Amino acid sequence: MTDPLPDDLLIDPRDETLIRRDLVQVALGRRPADCVLRVGRLLDSATGSWQEDVEIVLRGRRVAFTGPAGAWTGTARSRVHRPGLSAVPGFGEVHKHIESSHLTPEFEAALVLPRGNTWTCEASHELSNVNGAGNLDFWLAARRAGSPLKIFPLPGSATPPTGYERSGGYFGRAEQAGFMAHPMVAGLDEVMDWPAVTDEGNPAHDRLWGMIEATFAARGVVEGHAAGLRDLANINAFAAAGLASDHEAWTAEEAWDKLRHGLFLEIRPHSMPDIVAGLLQRGLRDWGQVAFATDDRGASDTLRLGATDHNVRLAIDSGLPPETAIQCVTLNPARHMRLTPWVGSIAPGRFADIVLLDDVGRLSIAEVWADGQQVSERGVYTGPTPRVDWPDWARTSVRLPAPLKAGDFAIPAAPGRETMSAAVLRPFHWQDDFLTEELPVRDGMVQRDPSRAITKMAVIDRHSGQGGLAAMFWRGCGPATPDTAVGCTVGHDSHNLWVTGSSDAAMALVANAIHDQQGGWALASGGRILATCRYEIGGLMTARPAEELDAEWQAFLSEANRLDWLYEPSSSPRWGPGFPERLQFATLTCAPWRWVLVAPNEAAPTGLVNVTTGQVHPVVW
Repeated sequence: MTDPLPDDLLIDPRDETLIRRDLVQVALGRRPADCVLRVGRLLDSATGSWQEDVEIVLRGRRVAFTGPAGAWTGTARSRVHRPGLSAVPGFGEVHKHIESSHLTPEFEAALVLPRGNTWTCEASHELSNVNGAGNLDFWLAARRAGSPLKIFPLPGSATPPTGYERSGGYFGRAEQAGFMAHPMVAGLDEVMDWPAVTDEGNPAHDRLWGMIEATFAARGVVEGHAAGLRDLANINAFAAAGLASDHEAWTAEEAWDKLRHGLFLEIRPHSMPDIVAGLLQRGLRDWGQVAFATDDRGASDTLRLGATDHNVRLAIDSGLPPETAIQCVTLNPARHMRLTPWVGSIAPGRFADIVLLDDVGRLSIAEVWADGQQVSERGVYTGPTPRVDWPDWARTSVRLPAPLKAGDFAIPAAPGRETMSAAVLRPFHWQDDFLTEELPVRDGMVQRDPSRAITKMAVIDRHSGQGGLAAMFWRGCGPATPDTAVGCTVGHDSHNLWVTGSSDAAMALVANAIHDQQGGWALASGGRILATCRYEIGGLMTARPAEELDAEWQAFLSEANRLDWLYEPSSSPRWGPGFPERLQFATLTCAPWRWVLVAPNEAAPTGLVNVTTGQVHPVVW
């Protein structure tokens, strides 16, 4: 009998030493292993080469030995033979917001593990803007309870997203230093507020550089967000700042320029075909500075497309050899995040996370093993889904002081006016100035103008309990059907409650319904709620299986698609006609945004603020 191993669900230096001392003895054949998994061949992610007929010796949740069948001299409690399957390391997400799956981590695990994803670097500024104080404990809770998915949190630099916003969290130098003391924390989540990094007069300048300093002090990774940075001066400045990566490249030319200036490239699926083909055409030989990033993907899309496996297949279809594509979701992200002692390869000391393929070229997954145990069979999850009792703060995150009324959304006109000038935005409005329109006044209130596709948008503070509301006019989005509104608590990146509607009464009805269900979506028309989709954890996620959430979301879309929606092309190629699901990203404040609508606060009393300059402006005048 051997002494039981420490619990290594979370990395702890003392336990890590005891585990590795035990692995040494198992590797030398002096202590028994728990299992020997023999496979037809194994991909060495360091060299990109295949080894034939290999044994993987498992002890606890780790690999103790790999080598040709029969090379290990020890004994094992069990042996498993998979002669027709090829073993590759468990896939890792270099940059993902689990919140965008809208599943809590234990149900995210059940969704993505059968698709090969065994570890995730959680870009946590979404939840941190709901509750910064509870952020780290939240991301470690499911793993502590026994979930096989490893989550390496990166606290959000964008907490709050800019110096002109307020949210449910605040992270600075001291907070980041505390986070970096935990071995599971890999670094600092994407630094998005580029104007604050470069402008010493920006109110967020010192906060961001303090977080960067604390990350450097712990030798962590500072992730970047170089959206809109295409010129060489800014690319050089970005790299000089120590921001190590970019996941916002849209073209091969942009990706090539950023690679050549030392940035680690994280390619997202929507730009992958062009970028991969373009990098191959330019003769890129060493793909070690490249990984594939999911970033944001809802559970419904993952059920339909896949998880990290979808990213790999897309890269293969774009011309990348399978072995290189697999490296881009295994060793490359692990190296970048300095996690190679634990993930990224099937090698001694690492967690025993193994994807068994029956067709490498098609990336057809037969089985997934995590923590030394099989957790899926032909795409069906067979591993544990632990019960997690999420804290009260996560279940009561939509805090409004009183029910909202139609009058709360009204925009008063100046006395005696028949028309008023109005600042108007469009979704993904990246221009230097807002649009200006002349709008009619009725009963002392400024009105929408459906004939010009102008409707009303509101953002409501749901974090502080004060319920501050900012309303203005937007063009080319929202409902065309009269007396209709839609809203959601997913509003990147402060994640306040937003509502858009063709009547103030419908907007109030939606906002109150979302408060009552504590987060998610609500759709109202004709004085009643037509559909909802519940995100009761932090207003971002639900503690339910992906299939149950998908069924609710498809029912919501069915109701939404019965209505008419305004549309006008915008700056983003991903903004299209129909139900405006992507409005949840239209309140972003990171580059390349300029004028945005935020919940009212002392830095932006009307809610309309230019986040590059701090200039504020009335919504009507």
